[in-house]
Parts: sequence; C-alpha cells; structure tokens
Amino acid sequence: MNASGKLERLTLWLKERKITEVECLISDMTGIARGKIAPTSKFIAERGMRLPESVLLQTVTGDYVNEDVYYRLLDPAEIDMFCHPDESAAFLVPWAVEPTAMVIHDTCDKWGNPIELSPRNLLKKVLAMYAERGWQPIVAPEMEFYLTQRSGDPDYPLQAPVGRSGRQEIGRQSFSIDAANEFDPLFEDMYDWCEAQGLDLDTLIHEEGTAQMEINFRHGEALHLADQIFVFKRTLREAALKHNVTATFMAKPMTGEPGSAMHLHQSVLDRDGQNIFSAPDGSMSELFLNHIGGLQKYIPELLPLFAPNVNSFRRFLPGTSAPVNVEWGEENRTVGLRVPDSAPHNRRVENRLPGADANPYLAIAASLLCGYVGMVEQLQPSAPVQGRGYERRSLRLPLTLEAALERMENCRALERYLNPRFITAYIAVKRAENENFKRVISSWERAFLLLSV
Repeated sequence: MNASGKLERLTLWLKERKITEVECLISDMTGIARGKIAPTSKFIAERGMRLPESVLLQTVTGDYVNEDVYYRLLDPAEIDMFCHPDESAAFLVPWAVEPTAMVIHDTCDKWGNPIELSPRNLLKKVLAMYAERGWQPIVAPEMEFYLTQRSGDPDYPLQAPVGRSGRQEIGRQSFSIDAANEFDPLFEDMYDWCEAQGLDLDTLIHEEGTAQMEINFRHGEALHLADQIFVFKRTLREAALKHNVTATFMAKPMTGEPGSAMHLHQSVLDRDGQNIFSAPDGSMSELFLNHIGGLQKYIPELLPLFAPNVNSFRRFLPGTSAPVNVEWGEENRTVGLRVPDSAPHNRRVENRLPGADANPYLAIAASLLCGYVGMVEQLQPSAPVQGRGYERRSLRLPLTLEAALERMENCRALERYLNPRFITAYIAVKRAENENFKRVISSWERAFLLLSV
C-alpha cells in the first residue's frame, strides 16, 4: 500500500473512533515522547508535522549538546525535519478526557532520506539488514519497574506505596500473588488501557524488589514491540498517577533493592518462518552460536545503548543480582546471555543486560545488530558457563558511564553498520547529561563529608 493509501486508512481509523485530538510523537535519544498535539482535522490536512532536528540532540534535562558537536551535526540554519505518521503505530489515549489518539511518526529530510539521528530509524535500518538476507528477528521484551509513593522532593529517598490493604509493602515478595493484588485497581486500569491500545501484554509478576513488578510482552516483530514499549511506559505512568502512586523505569531507583531490567528474548526466522537458531536435527545451529558470539563481542562496545544513564550502572554493582558479564549459558540467570530451555522451534537467547531505562528502539536495535554482525562475521562464542557466573572475571563490562562512552567512541568495527553521525550524537547527548549530573551535590556528600573533612 502506498503512502496515500496508508494515510487514508489512518484517517478512517480516526474517524471511526471519533478522535478529536492527535498526539504526534517521535522518540528522542532518551525515549521521551516529543512532538505536537493537533486537532484531528489539522492532522489529516497537513499529513504530518515538522520539528527541529535539534530535538534529537536534547538531553533528559532539556539541555543540548555542546555547540561544537551541535553545529557539526546539524545545519547551521537549524532547519526542520519532516515527520510522517506511521499508520501501523496509531494508538488510543484511554486516559484522555476527550477522544484522543497518539501516532508515532517517522522522520526524514526534505528529500525523503531518513534522519540518521532518529532512534526509530536506527532500528529500521538494522531490520533492513536482516531483511536483505531473508531473516526476520522476533523479540519478546520483559519490562521491570517499581511502584513508589509520590514525592515532590528528589532529595528524599523513594518509599514503597501503600496497597489496598492500607499497609506499606515491606521485604522481598518474589512471585507473590497477594503482594501484586495489593495494586489490583491500578493493574486493572493498566490492562484495560493496554487492551484498548492493542498492546500484546502477557503475564504480570511481582519481582524481587519491594513493590517491584514485571510485565512480559508476547513475542513479535521487533519494530512493533519497540513501539509498544514506548507506548506502554506512558500508559503505566498514567495509570499509576490515577491511583496516586508513581511508576518508575529507573534502572536503580531505591538503595538496597534490585535494579530493573528490560530483558530481551530474541530469535530469527527465515523466509519460510523457520527458526534459524535450530539445526534440522533440533540442535543449536551454527548461526545461533555465531549470534551469541556477536552479542559477546559487541555488547561491551555498545553498552551505553543498554545502560544509558549514570543510574544505569548502579544496577551493575556487586551483590545486585544483575549479571555484569557477557557470558552465556543454558537455563542460567547468572550470566548476561541466557538460553532458556525450549523446543527447537522456540530456541532463543535472552539478553539480560539492558536496563528498563534504556530507549527501547536503541536497545533492541543494538541487541539485534550485535547478533547480526556475529552471524555475518561467523564469530564463535566462548564456552557456556556451568553454575554460578556472577563472579566470572572474563568478558566483563565497563562499570561506569564514562568508561562505556569512551569504549563506544573508540569502536571502529561497527562504523559500517552504525552511522558515525549517530554515534557522535548519542555520545554527545550522554556526556552532556553526565556533566550535568556531576554538577549536583549528592546527599551522600553532605552526610559524610560536611563535618568530616
């Protein structure tokens, strides 16, 4: 179907639902929804929107990268990029007072070339590489998050919320049904809203941390799942606010509690829909081992796409139950790359390293790219880990954002796959955020240094 036909179908979808307002969205580097809100009539008439490309160089604090990088990457005239609605990425906004939809847009220049700094375009580029070889990646994300009491003071430590029993959750409640049911009204709204949006949610579980939960998505096409995570984060936050609590996807929001991950299960199908990770006899295929080899070699080079913030690396501290390596093993949750026990047609690898705070487009793109390069370059993995892998010293990851950014900046092996402009832009955004962070005096410094040094 051509662009005109797709827009007509989207127009019909809006009219059938009597939508009066459209939120026109793109994802920035952080995963924040940026864009415009338009009356439906204006949205249909204009067939998209224009935004300054500088939006993609904006940090989580709303600042921009330094001027040297800014004007090296962007037109000095600060021209607009053109944003076109993707009719397959239209969702209802169930919490809005008026009938409202959100539509995710693709970005291009005036000649129709994809904007290289766009996270969604990066994922589409990686998927195109797979398609050229007759492959289709399938992913199934698992999103961990915390519910907390609402607080207007960022210096005050987060606290677990009070459930419907009137009591605050304490202690570890892994897989507890009753502990999850404490927040039934919130989750009922969440599921109702996600169903209205067509999100493919699967199971809800109570995770290890206090008021920490996990939502699993059904497996599916990678771009569609990235869009769903992008929408789900907004949806859950709105459901939490309705019930006077906060939902956070910070990688490590609470001291002494486990971090929150975005585990990515990934497999690859051929043109006939067969899983290329399994050989005809049902054993692991050579391509599967190559895929793991690529993940092992290149995840450390692209770690800032999986752990994008200073807070992300708190999840990797010793004793936090998060793997800090790219070892692999079967049915082993102590390594970064777990191969679940499954039937041959369901064979997959679970990348357990991305944080819940990662931009879903970038984390999925990076994870699939690492595996793709492994298959193309026929990389071999290390021997699988038997038993506990937390303390393994080989194949370890950078442990600070500064070290990870430096390693990504110096990686030349992936420049043929990742445009250098994107790498420069992403690193500049993350360094600007890190510099902003370092200007803030923490409560730890005031507590231990104020009268001691």
